[in-house]
Amino acid sequence: MDANFLTILQDQLGDMAETTVRMLPQLAVGLVILILTWLVAKGGRKIAHRFIGRTDIRPSLLTLVETAVTILIWFVGLFATAAIILPGVTAASIIAGLGIGAVAIGFAFQDIFENFLAGVLIMIREKMRIGDVIECEGISGKVEAINLRETYVRKLSNEVTIVPNSMLFKNPVEIFTDMDGRRHEVVCGVAYDVDLDEAARVIEEAVRGCDKVDTDRGVDVFAKEFNSSSVDYLIRWWSGSTPRAGHESRDQVVRAVKAALDRAGIEIPFPYITHTFKEPVPLEKKK
Repeated sequence: MDANFLTILQDQLGDMAETTVRMLPQLAVGLVILILTWLVAKGGRKIAHRFIGRTDIRPSLLTLVETAVTILIWFVGLFATAAIILPGVTAASIIAGLGIGAVAIGFAFQDIFENFLAGVLIMIREKMRIGDVIECEGISGKVEAINLRETYVRKLSNEVTIVPNSMLFKNPVEIFTDMDGRRHEVVCGVAYDVDLDEAARVIEEAVRGCDKVDTDRGVDVFAKEFNSSSVDYLIRWWSGSTPRAGHESRDQVVRAVKAALDRAGIEIPFPYITHTFKEPVPLEKKK
C-alpha cells in the first residue's frame, strides 16, 4: 500500500512538473504583461497629471483621477495576464468570481472600504481643499494631503495627524479658511461711571485704525452685559481667515483699544476685593 501511495504521488508530481514546463511560455508572457502594465500605469499617472494639472481642477480631485487611471490600467493588465496564463478563464467567469469575492472581502475589510468610499466622496465634493484649516472631533490643523483611505492634518504646532476619511465624512467638519475673511471678536470692559456712548466711540475708532482690520465690512461695538466690576463690550471685526491672521489682528485690536481708552481717560477696571477686619471682643464684655 505504501508503494502504491508513493507511485501515485510520483505520478502527480510528474504531471505537475510537466504542466508547469508546458506553461512556462504563458508564464513568461504573463510576467512581461505585468511589467508592461506597471510601466504603463506609472506613465499613465504622469500623463494624467500633466494634462489635467494644467486646468483649475482641485488637487484632491486630481489625485482621484490619477488613482482611477492607475486602477483601470492595472485591471486591464491583470485581466490580460489571467487570460494568457489560464486560457479557459472567460470574462464572465472573472466577473462572477469578482462578485462572490467582493461580498467576502467586503465583510472582511469593511472599515477599509468605508474609508475608501469616503475618500472618493471627499475628493469629489468642493469643500475641504488641500491647504484648508479645519477642525473635526477635537482634531484641528491644516489639510496637507487627501488620499483614498486617510487625510493628513498638520497641526499648528507642526505635528501631523492621520485621520480616517470615514471620520471626516460622517462627522461635522468646521472649515476656517473656506472664505478669505472671517469675523473675529474680543470682549472689553469699562467702569460703571463711564459714559458708555463715548466709550463705544473711542473703541470703534481704535479698531478702525488697525491696518489688519477690514473696515469695509464693518466694525461692531455692542454693550454686552453688566459684569461684576465693569460694563462689557463685545467688539467684532473682519480680518483674514487663517489662525495667524486672527491672532495678528486680535493682538493689534487689543493694543489699539487699550491705548485709546488710556488716552481718553476711560478706565478698564479689574475686580476689587475689600477685606474687613473686626477687633476681637474681650471675653469679659462677652459675659
